[in-house]
Amino acid sequence: MPQSATQVRPTGHPGYAETLPRVPASAAVARRLTNAALSCWGLGELAESGESIVTELVANAVQHARRESIRVLVERTAVRTVRVAVADFSRARPVVRAVDDGDEGGRGLLVVAALAADWGTVERRWGKVVWADLEGRG
Repeated sequence: MPQSATQVRPTGHPGYAETLPRVPASAAVARRLTNAALSCWGLGELAESGESIVTELVANAVQHARRESIRVLVERTAVRTVRVAVADFSRARPVVRAVDDGDEGGRGLLVVAALAADWGTVERRWGKVVWADLEGRG
């Protein structure tokens, strides 16, 4: 069963997090979590991009990470900025790959880079966190 948590952040808005199994079906739960957070914050205009980004980050973790779980985090880092992140137990950094038109996969990080204001990876002792920032209209 997924483990959820809500924390108060310096912006005065709670952050949302959920520990999920490292399986493809977790992307749907991550999309619902992202959409719920954005809706609560009145940032529904970011929902489509946020859902696409979290889907790609979860898919990447499912394919490349180790262990049986991942953690999805959605936090408001500024009034109009939301960070969507996926933590996993692999220290291997994600790599943007060149893909050919006939390739069926490998475009996930290109999608993230296209939709996010910024994105990156933070290494941790136990693994990494891949994050992407979304910026709402001012």
